[in-house]
Order: sequence, then C-alpha cells, then structure tokens
Amino acid sequence: MKKLFIIPALAGALFIAACGGNQTNEQTATDSTETAAPTTQAPAVDIPGLDTVALSNEIVLEGSDLMRFDKTLFKVKAGKPVKLTFKNVGKLPKESMGHNVVVLQPGTDLPAFAGEAIKAADAEYIPLTFASSIVAHTKLLGPGETDAIEFTLESNGVFPFICSFPGHYGIMQGKIVAE
Repeated sequence: MKKLFIIPALAGALFIAACGGNQTNEQTATDSTETAAPTTQAPAVDIPGLDTVALSNEIVLEGSDLMRFDKTLFKVKAGKPVKLTFKNVGKLPKESMGHNVVVLQPGTDLPAFAGEAIKAADAEYIPLTFASSIVAHTKLLGPGETDAIEFTLESNGVFPFICSFPGHYGIMQGKIVAE
C-alpha cells in the first residue's frame, strides 16, 4: 500500500519542480528586485561557488533528457566577445524534449518570460514580447544537435540563462557573471 502512495507523490514532486517549483509571488518579487540592482556592482559576493569558476569567454554547455544543464555557473570578462557552444546530448525527440539556451538581461522576470515563451512555439519558444530582455539565444535543438552563438556582455552583472522549452526553465537555468 505504501508503494502505491510513493509513486504518485514522486511524480507530483517532479512536476512541481519542473514547473518552477515552490516559489511564492513574494519570493519571485524579492528575487527580481535583488537582481534588478545596477549591473556595475561587483556581483561575485553572493554567488556560492563563483570563486571556483575559471574566467573564460568560451562557454561549452550541454543539455540532457533529464532536463539539466551540465554546468550552471560561468564567469566571463565584460566587454569582450563570448562564444557559447551548446549541445543537446539527449535522445528524446525535439518535439517533446527540445532544448535551447537563452541568455537574459539582469533582473528579467524568469516566470513571466517562461509564461510568454510557452505561447511562442512558432518562434522556437523565444517570445517577441521579451525581445529587449534577451541578450542572445541558441536555436531549439533536438537530440545530438549543436549550436554556437557569439555575444558580448557590455557591463558587469549577473546574466541568467534558461532553456525556454515549456516546463524546462524551472530546472534548466544558470548564471553568467560578467566582471
């Protein structure tokens, strides 16, 4: 009898985590306010693990069928070109488990962005309504596909990146710190 209860409970927990988890509106508002601070501040202070990340403007990133990026924290030199190479290492079809990388401006409301991305299936889940918040993005990739993009982060700051495929941003997100 306990096994019958555990399976639906685990499925529910995974669903909630994939949809953005347990953030309340108050937490989201606080997070947005904190990241909306001027980007000229030294962002390195509050980010756990940043001291162990090497400074490099060459980013190599992978996404998998487990809805995970293999790395979630990068440090780059502001004002210099950044080359980001992304590969979908999964096996599931693009229609059900496509992945991309969308680099966003500091302070972007991630839940609002993801909500608009769901409506942008024809544009590979890149919402035009948030065009001013998008720094750069890869193509939506299927299994085994790779895309490389180049962009420059002109100012210091913490730039979030996500996968905008529906339901993925809650887990598939990370930060690029420009110094």
